[in-house]
Amino acid sequence: MGGQSYQDIFFQKGNDLFISPFSICILITRDPHSHSFFTFFSHSNTASQHIKMSTTETQTSQQAARNRLATLTAHLLPSTASSASATTLHPLHLSAPVGTFPPANLKGTLTVVDERTGKKYQIEVTPEGTVKANDFKKISTGKNDKGLKLYDPGYLNTAPVRSTISYIDGDEGILRYRGYPIEELAEKSTFMEVSYLIMYGNLPSERQLAEWEFAISQHSAVPQGVLDIIQSMPHDAHPMGMLVNAMSALSIFHPDANPALRGLDIYDSKQVRDKQIARIIGKITTIAAAINLRMAGRPPVLPSNKLSYTENFLYMLDSLGNRSYKPNPRLTRALDIIFILHAEHEMNCSTSTVRHLASSGVDVYTAIAGAVGALYGPLHGGANEAVLKMLSEIGTVENIPGFIEGVKARKRKLSGFGHRVYKNYDPRAKVLRKLTEEVFSIVGRDPLIEVAVALEKIALSDEYFIKRKLYPNVDFYSGLIYRAMGFPPEYFTVLFAIPRMAGYLAHWRESLDDPDTKIMRPQQVYVGEWLRHYTPVQERTVSSNTDKLGQLAISNASKRRLAGSGV
Repeated sequence: MGGQSYQDIFFQKGNDLFISPFSICILITRDPHSHSFFTFFSHSNTASQHIKMSTTETQTSQQAARNRLATLTAHLLPSTASSASATTLHPLHLSAPVGTFPPANLKGTLTVVDERTGKKYQIEVTPEGTVKANDFKKISTGKNDKGLKLYDPGYLNTAPVRSTISYIDGDEGILRYRGYPIEELAEKSTFMEVSYLIMYGNLPSERQLAEWEFAISQHSAVPQGVLDIIQSMPHDAHPMGMLVNAMSALSIFHPDANPALRGLDIYDSKQVRDKQIARIIGKITTIAAAINLRMAGRPPVLPSNKLSYTENFLYMLDSLGNRSYKPNPRLTRALDIIFILHAEHEMNCSTSTVRHLASSGVDVYTAIAGAVGALYGPLHGGANEAVLKMLSEIGTVENIPGFIEGVKARKRKLSGFGHRVYKNYDPRAKVLRKLTEEVFSIVGRDPLIEVAVALEKIALSDEYFIKRKLYPNVDFYSGLIYRAMGFPPEYFTVLFAIPRMAGYLAHWRESLDDPDTKIMRPQQVYVGEWLRHYTPVQERTVSSNTDKLGQLAISNASKRRLAGSGV
């Protein structure tokens, strides 16, 4: 097995392209009249199985398969190449906006006049320009008034924490990790350096980086029970559902780090904290790779301790058990940059979920599993899949004007534009746009990039979108890169989750040290019935506008069973 080269794996017969990686041979139909299925042959010493898999999105599936072939082929090239261009990406020539100067000391007082009572109230303003929501509780009209509450659906202008991890200026299009512009980190750093920076506040020294990488590598093995859970899932289960289950299961396999079992003060120990950080960052790539392999009907591959973090992830995906295999260094670097861009983004939905859960004293694995669940939502982590679908529906550059008119008429949805925070070009999207060309130069150009670039140009010059400050966000180009590298769309959010573990854990760690941390318990504004008294069931009447249980859908299998006798 070890002596078989990948150049021997690929061969062509008629219109069919074959791959024979050790015990698996995959036949991908290339006949344009046979696009309705892929055919897989699985060989063993005793049996041969032939499985025909139908698909309703044949073009997307074929493109993903071809991209995966291109990616695998590209992995072979640098093993014998000696030129620098074969092993490094071209410079991206990124520049970061300078932005404004740090805000001046905004400390002062805010005078509030309650026109209902004529009373004046002094509210303290902090040096950062914030006010404490609880200070408004003293503003009241009388004994039946419990004081003012701040009604803020979606937390549009609510800051529940003070943080030193990342800074965003949405108006200027600025993102910084611990003060470092994201553009500089993407151009010059590595994900391992950046994850250390996010976690501990400074870029590591050479020795610190080596210790960090060693710790992560030492904790990359995953308990067999967790791998068994992944293998027990249906091969067509959504990978994010598998990831939520796997991360939650880690809590069971590491009871030594559970405050519910070992006491609330267990995380007071830096040694205990750091071990959980190394465990999660180390294991996430192994778990993610095992999920990808499960989707392909293949067993997990053990991690290697001789490869870099991102290189090891690609190795587990593509080595097929060949311990001498090494991923393409240019593709590895491209994915490493993507990991840097997705590592942290302050108080987004999933990160705030980590803090919310951690405030209850729950173990870190459960808190992270909850965050992954939030990331699973299509409005958060799954947006790049929607971008690919949109670009595919547009099809060609000539169809863009009609699509734009449909967006303005609210008949079509423009995915990949606009952001809750950014009212300028998302700095991560700028990096990704340049990175697409680098990836395409290795695995082949995706024709949808022409549609994406043209759509961006038209949208950014249209007054409708300019007025609404709709600029490309991080999801607009990331899906194209992932697809070019051969990842299926449903796996994109897993690729988001891998690097975001660094951000989640940094916020978890920061919350443990923050003296202002309290169990999160938001208020509500009650607008329901004020007071009612119990009525016996026989005396109740039902109004036509009363909310009630609706008609539940019945499956055909249930209808068949109910049609039988004795039910």
